[in-house]
Amino acid sequence: MAIIKPFNGVRFDCDIAGKIDELVCPPYDIISDEQRAEYIKTNENNIIRLELPKGDNPYENAQRILKEWQNQGVLKTEEQPAIYIYEEEFTAYGERKSVKGMICRVKIEEFSKGIILPHEFTLSKAKEDRLNLMKATNCNFSQIYSLYMNEGNDTTAKLDKLSQGSPDLELTDNDNVTHRMWVVTNQQAIADIAKDFDNRKLYIADGHHRYETALNYRSYCREQGIAKEGDPQDYQMMMLVDMEHPGLVVFPTHRLLRNLKDFNPVKAINACKEFFEVEEKTDINSIEGELDKLYKQGKKAFAFYSGDKGWTLLVLKSLDIIRELLPNASEATQGLDVTVLHTLILEKLFGIDAENMANQINLTYTKYFDEAIASVQNGTSQATFILNPTRVTEIRDVASAGEKMPQKSTYFYPKLITGLVMNELK
Repeated sequence: MAIIKPFNGVRFDCDIAGKIDELVCPPYDIISDEQRAEYIKTNENNIIRLELPKGDNPYENAQRILKEWQNQGVLKTEEQPAIYIYEEEFTAYGERKSVKGMICRVKIEEFSKGIILPHEFTLSKAKEDRLNLMKATNCNFSQIYSLYMNEGNDTTAKLDKLSQGSPDLELTDNDNVTHRMWVVTNQQAIADIAKDFDNRKLYIADGHHRYETALNYRSYCREQGIAKEGDPQDYQMMMLVDMEHPGLVVFPTHRLLRNLKDFNPVKAINACKEFFEVEEKTDINSIEGELDKLYKQGKKAFAFYSGDKGWTLLVLKSLDIIRELLPNASEATQGLDVTVLHTLILEKLFGIDAENMANQINLTYTKYFDEAIASVQNGTSQATFILNPTRVTEIRDVASAGEKMPQKSTYFYPKLITGLVMNELK
């Protein structure tokens, strides 16, 4: 079972620190150096100084700034243990939507226990950076994003009831995403929600690096005598959302090809005809609509674009070839669009293996359709494959099978903002 707890969150005191919309930032790994500088220029108390520290001794700098802000009252600690109901209102696919969940502490478990499950592979460099930051600060500045199956306990209804009043924090960011947070300190209500998770598993949606780092940090603290079993280092801050929440949105992540020797798009498409129905199209503006129609039919389909006005539609004839090539993979993994694309096209035709993909030698990624097309048109990329999004149920099924998807298989939108609440592991 997943064990969740309230915690005494660390939050900005806006009377001292400044306006909340000047103190938060997007996830650190999508922020450029120029953007980071602009955040700090707007307000020197922006969370980016802790989440993405710079300088000759970046981690020591984060440790120093955290202590300074606490001593100065820029940051204050919640007087009572709380859970934090968090809602994002946003526009996706032309509609205004909202998704709501809760931020709490979750007891971390090894993946082998089957309580908290990953769905994507990770890179070691990012984990090393996050581990060094945790060692220096002993604090979570951002949340791991996880999903759960409701299983008859209407946790979402309970969260809606607890968040009927005005939020404690509200802001709208530069992407027109409105963020709202309610602080809940009613211990009976919290205990009632925690009980809902007695027989639940959690599926990591976003934050695999941070979760694996949390496991490594827990081990480090025990080895160093800093913490023992049952201490706060056994818990990490997570955002938990119902897997069937109507506002949950997953964007596709498109593949961009670059620096391939002897690249010949005509030859590649001809080679695809063995496994795919191939149809030439004339208008690139029709790509997303055509793919969406096939997505709703459950077909495995991709758009291939290598320049000019036309594009090529690829629709898989049968999954039998995937079953033959990956006999030891689960049906869930075999049926993924990214599995089909990577196995039959990227690896088989272009020779881009898993290591090449991980190091992004001949393959890069974008969630933006327009960016993918423009990358080919301006010569940055040789071609692009436009994909449909991975279904949330597919994420669940792959994770439940104990398997992982390729990197960049999912993009949950919108990203969680950083800086609304922090979890100091005292």
